[in-house]
Amino acid sequence: MLMPKRFKFPKMHRGRMRGKAGRGAEVHYGEYGLQAMEPAWISARQLEACRRAIVREARRRGKVWIRVFPDKPITKRAAETRMGKGKGSVEFYAAVIKPGRILFEVAGMPIEVANKALTLAAAKLPIRTKIVGRTEFLSE
Repeated sequence: MLMPKRFKFPKMHRGRMRGKAGRGAEVHYGEYGLQAMEPAWISARQLEACRRAIVREARRRGKVWIRVFPDKPITKRAAETRMGKGKGSVEFYAAVIKPGRILFEVAGMPIEVANKALTLAAAKLPIRTKIVGRTEFLSE
């Protein structure tokens, strides 16, 4: 599963997910991409489930790019714990997703296969997404 190799600070503030994605909002590497429509934290497990769904549907045809990385440690307190005594331990790592962000890209496969693969991946995510294409490929 994806997670940082090492980090300067092991725990992070929660933060806010305001506004749209400033970067990573266009298909760069592949022909088609899966674009987020809502803000969310997407866990490393969810990203891995999406990747597996895409790879399985593609059946060794084409290439897949994961455009996000889960580098935010999400902490959780133990159940039935009293207040105080510091922040909880790290449970999992998540990628902070803003609307417009491209999550996955695929290339080298027919449009029907790419569409099916990205639709299967979208079903694994807790947010609404849409399938987008590169502008050069859509105009043909």
